[in-house]
Amino acid sequence: MIDAHHHIWLQKDLPWLLGPEQPRIFGPYRAIMRDYSLHEYRADLAGTEITKSVYVQANWAPNWFEDEVAWVQEQADSYGTIAGIVGYADFTGRDVTGQLDRLKKYPLMRGIRQQFHWHENPLYRFAQDPDLCRDAQVRKNVTRLADYGWSFDLQVFSSQMEGAAELARSCPDVTFILQHAGMKEDTSAAGHKIWKDGMKRLADCPNVVSKLSAFGTFIHKNDPEFIAQMVTDTEKIFGADRCMFGSNYPIEKLWTSYTELFHAFQDAASTLSKKKQSAIFNDTAARVYRL
Repeated sequence: MIDAHHHIWLQKDLPWLLGPEQPRIFGPYRAIMRDYSLHEYRADLAGTEITKSVYVQANWAPNWFEDEVAWVQEQADSYGTIAGIVGYADFTGRDVTGQLDRLKKYPLMRGIRQQFHWHENPLYRFAQDPDLCRDAQVRKNVTRLADYGWSFDLQVFSSQMEGAAELARSCPDVTFILQHAGMKEDTSAAGHKIWKDGMKRLADCPNVVSKLSAFGTFIHKNDPEFIAQMVTDTEKIFGADRCMFGSNYPIEKLWTSYTELFHAFQDAASTLSKKKQSAIFNDTAARVYRL
C-alpha cells in the first residue's frame, strides 16, 4: 500500500511553521514545531501495511527548493520508504525551465507542487492571487512539465475549480493531482453543491486525478463519518482509478494517530469492491507517480 502524501521536515528549515505572519489553517502548531524524521514517520506507519510513500514539498524557503529535494533524496537513499518526491518550483516567473533542470538529476522526482489556493477568509489563504490557474505565464510554465514526465499537484478551493479545469485542459500532456479532494471547507448544503459542481468540472478533464487526504484540515479532528462522505462522493465523481489515499502526515498528527486515520479511510472504502479499494490505496498512486 502507498501513502501518496506525507511530509518530513527539520524545524529550522520551516519558517512557515514558526513565522507569526502565516495563518494557522490547522490551528495551533505547537505539537509539531519540531523535527519530524523519517524514522518517526516509519514508526507511525506500524501496523498499516504501508510500504511506500510520496513526499510532497513542505514549503521550505523558495530559494531552498533544490536543497529540500536533495535532502529528501538523501533520506530516501539512506532509509527507504520514500518512493517518489514532489518538489517545488515557482510557475509565476518568466521561465520555470531553469528550476526544473536543477531538480531533474534527483532520481525520485515525480512532480511539482506550487500551492494556488486562495480564499476570501485570510486564515485559509495561501496564494496572493485567486486566479493563478488562469495566468498565461503559469499555464505556459506548467505545460513544460510534460517535457520531464512530471505531474502537477494542484491545490485549489472550490471557487477556483473552474479556472483549474481550464488549466488542466490547456496542458493535456500533464497529469494534475488535485490535493485533498478540493479542500472542501464549507460543509453547508450550498457549499457542498459548489464543491460538487467544481469537482465534476475537474473530473471532466481526463488528465486530473484526486487525492483523498487532509480531511481534518478545517474541522481539526479525525471524523470517520466525514471521511466516509468525502471518499464516497469523490469516488463517484472521479472513479476509484482516479483516486488515491494520502495521509498528509504529520499535520494530521495534531489530532489523531496514523493508525486511526488510516483505518477511518479503510472503513470509508469498505463498501467498494476489492479492485476499487486496491486502486485507492495502491494502484492509482503507483501509476500516476510511477512507483
